[in-house]
Amino acid sequence: MAVFSKEEYMERVRRTKEKMNEWGIDLLFISQPANMNYLSGYDGWSFYVHQCLLVSLEQEEPVWIGRGMDANAARLNSILSHDNILEYADDYVQSTVKHPMHYMADVIKKRGWDKGRIGVEMDQFYFTHRAYVELEKSLPDATFKDANTLVNWVRVIKSDAEIGFMKIAGEIAHNVMTAAQEVIAPGVRECDAASAIAAVQYRGTAQHSGDYPAIVPLMMAGEGTKTPHLTWTEKRYENEEAVLLELCGVYKHYHVPIARTMYLGQEPPALMRDTGKTVLEGLSAALDMIKPGVTAEEIEATWRRTIEKTGLVKESRIGYSIGVNYPPDWGEQTISVRPGDKTVVQKNMALHLIPGIWLDDVGFEVDASFYVTDTGIQHFFDYPLEICVKR
Repeated sequence: MAVFSKEEYMERVRRTKEKMNEWGIDLLFISQPANMNYLSGYDGWSFYVHQCLLVSLEQEEPVWIGRGMDANAARLNSILSHDNILEYADDYVQSTVKHPMHYMADVIKKRGWDKGRIGVEMDQFYFTHRAYVELEKSLPDATFKDANTLVNWVRVIKSDAEIGFMKIAGEIAHNVMTAAQEVIAPGVRECDAASAIAAVQYRGTAQHSGDYPAIVPLMMAGEGTKTPHLTWTEKRYENEEAVLLELCGVYKHYHVPIARTMYLGQEPPALMRDTGKTVLEGLSAALDMIKPGVTAEEIEATWRRTIEKTGLVKESRIGYSIGVNYPPDWGEQTISVRPGDKTVVQKNMALHLIPGIWLDDVGFEVDASFYVTDTGIQHFFDYPLEICVKR
C-alpha cells in the first residue's frame, strides 16, 4: 500500500505533466528511484536492475516496467492499476544478447508513444550509457530530449504530508546524533560506533520505524577531519582528537541530515574553537534572513559576508534541497546554495545548510535542516550547535 493517498500522487503526476508541456516533452522515461517513488509510491531495492516509470501526456496514470520478480512489489505498494504494471522476463537481466530497454521500447511502441518527444534522465545514477544507446536504437522515430531533473524540480516544494514525514525524520535525526555522541569515546572502535548509529537509524522512534539512509554514516576522526566523505574503520578513537559526524534520520525515504563536531579531550585547540565560532556566526546570519522571496545565492552571500572579516573561505556550496531519496545521495539535485543559483525560496521548500570547513589544520561541521514557512523557517530538529567536548 502506498504511503500517501492516491489523490496526492495523481496531483504530483498532474504537476509533472505541466512541466513536461513546458519542456516540450510528450513521454517522460523515469529511471531515478526517488522520482519513481514520488510519482507512484513504488518502493523496492530493485534499482540495481533496469526499471522505469513512463509518464505520458496521453494517459492519466503512469506505467511501471521492471523485472518480473519485482512486479508484485509494485502491485503491493504503488497506486498503479495492474494494467500499468508490466514485467520483463528474467533472461533480460545481465544478458549479453538482449536488454531490458528492448522490452521497454516495445511497450512504448504498442502504446503509440514512439513517434513523439521522449524525455530521459540523462545524468541519473541508474540510467547507463548502454541503456540510452539501446533505447535510442530501438525507437528510431522518437526525438529524445534531456529531462534529467524535471521531476526533481516538481519535488522541490513539499506537500504538508511530506513535511509531516520529514518532521518524523527530524526526530530520528536527533536520536541518531544523541546515540553517536554517547557512544563515541577514546578507546571505542569506529565500527562499533557506526553499528550503534545504524541501529538507531533503523529503529526510529517509539511510534515510527526508521529507514536506511541514502548515504551511510560519515564519520571523520583525527587526520580524517581534513575531508568530508570518509566512513568508519576498525581504528579506535583517541584522546585529544576531533570527530566530524554527518548523519541522517530517515522516514519512508524522506531524509533529514544532521551534522555536528565532537572533540575528545580536555579542550579543543584554539583554531578549532575560532573556526567553529565563525561558522556558527555565518550559519546564524544565513538562517535569520531566509523567507519566501529570497534567492539561494542571496543566502550564500549573507553567509560569505558574515565570515569574510575572519579570512575564512569556503569554496563549495553551503547547502541544497532535501526530501525523498535513495542511495547514493540524499540531495535533490536542484537547489544549490551558492553564487549563481537564482532559485527563489518558496513556502514548503526543505533545505539542508551545511557550511562545513575542512582544512589541513582543522575541520568543523555543523548544519541546519529546515523547511520554509510563510514568514521564515522551521527546523526539523533542535540540537546544540556547539562543539561537543567529551572529556
